Amino acid sequence: MFDMLRGIISKVSADYVDIRYEKVWETKIVMNKREIYQLGENSGDGYVVRVLKDGGFSSIAFTKLEDAEKALKIALENAILISKNSKKKVKLAEVEVVKDIFIPPLDEDPRKISIDEKLELLKHYNEIPLKFDNITTNLHYWEVIREKYFVSSEGTEIREDLITCEIRGSLISFEGSLVQNVRVGIGGSTGFHKLRNREDVFEKKTKIVLDLLKAEPVKAGVYNVILNPDMAGVFTHEAFGHFSEADLIEDNPSMREKMKIGAKLGNEILTIIDDPTMPGQLGFYKYDDEGVRARRTYLLKDGILSGRLHSRRTSAEFGEPVTGHCVAEDYRYAPIVRMGNIFIEPKDMTFEELLEKLGDGLYILDAKGGQTSGENFTFGAQYGFEVKNGKIGKMIRDINISGNLYQTLKDIVGVGNDFELGEVGGCGKGQLNIRSCHGGPHILVNNVVIGGV
Repeated sequence: MFDMLRGIISKVSADYVDIRYEKVWETKIVMNKREIYQLGENSGDGYVVRVLKDGGFSSIAFTKLEDAEKALKIALENAILISKNSKKKVKLAEVEVVKDIFIPPLDEDPRKISIDEKLELLKHYNEIPLKFDNITTNLHYWEVIREKYFVSSEGTEIREDLITCEIRGSLISFEGSLVQNVRVGIGGSTGFHKLRNREDVFEKKTKIVLDLLKAEPVKAGVYNVILNPDMAGVFTHEAFGHFSEADLIEDNPSMREKMKIGAKLGNEILTIIDDPTMPGQLGFYKYDDEGVRARRTYLLKDGILSGRLHSRRTSAEFGEPVTGHCVAEDYRYAPIVRMGNIFIEPKDMTFEELLEKLGDGLYILDAKGGQTSGENFTFGAQYGFEVKNGKIGKMIRDINISGNLYQTLKDIVGVGNDFELGEVGGCGKGQLNIRSCHGGPHILVNNVVIGGV
């Protein structure tokens, strides 16, 4: 395969050329209550070529090998056209030349498990909440295999596989006109075994969605709150993480000024990291889709902005180190800057100490959608609890939290010593990245605006 890919790009006279070839297999089973809504397997393969010529950078995707010569010709012509019509000349940061084959270790390869067995496991977990008459479900099994080959004109040659499988969806409870729902998800990047013997997850979520029918709506106001790892992770990813992706701020002068390296943005107890190199985690990979080795990157250290996520192009544009965070959805796309595993670094406070420091406030758990608008954010939560005198009290529901990124970073006044990253993830920035992962410890945040009744 490497010989063939080298042969394809060797015919192009340019400053830099790379090609990525992928084979992708996908299995999906969707159940609405007890009905099988979708069951199928599909596969595809294709190529993405990128050409740099005289400061013009162009990419093209194609699926047939016989179209390679035509595709390369178009990519080169487009790069030349861009160069002639753009004042901004693209440069690529220098990186090491790598030759490697990396096949991640798996605890049960999902490709060796029959679709019948996958369906039976999904049905088994689906039956746990459906034992109750006032619950309905929407659950799916999803498996994506990416077998990737990357070759560059600089000499890099990489083969890496990404294997992802999950069971996730929603549990919905109802009583009269009242409807409540929670999300459930298990899986990851380490193999099918991660999905076995997980009944406790579905039992816990079933109890929560039933308890929500008896919970009281939260009263709107401004509260000091503890966010659990999932809520803390969603804040880190959505409100902060995207501003750490260099391509999103490079043409925004005001954001580049606010997100200047060395700026004090948060409380000194706060450190935020993105690390795709963590084995066993959903966002793990060894090389990004530019052939760059993934690196642990400190984005915020002791409240000071210390780094950001880069492609080779943005690294050269900003004059900052490459990080290995340029990722594509699959063979249909050129890569863009993406998060891997993003999280707040744990500190030394136990959960009980966080509760004691909180005193009176709210304990808010598990994200349920949300949006950002510039530096402002609004997120939903699946459920929460009142906290009085450091003790967890009654359950609350219908929770939305909102705030300003920069103020919230300063208002994080406690960071737990626990740590948990999500088993299922995803990010829809331009392309879908099902392995974008977030989490962290519990955190204590002051002055959070809570929407409710």
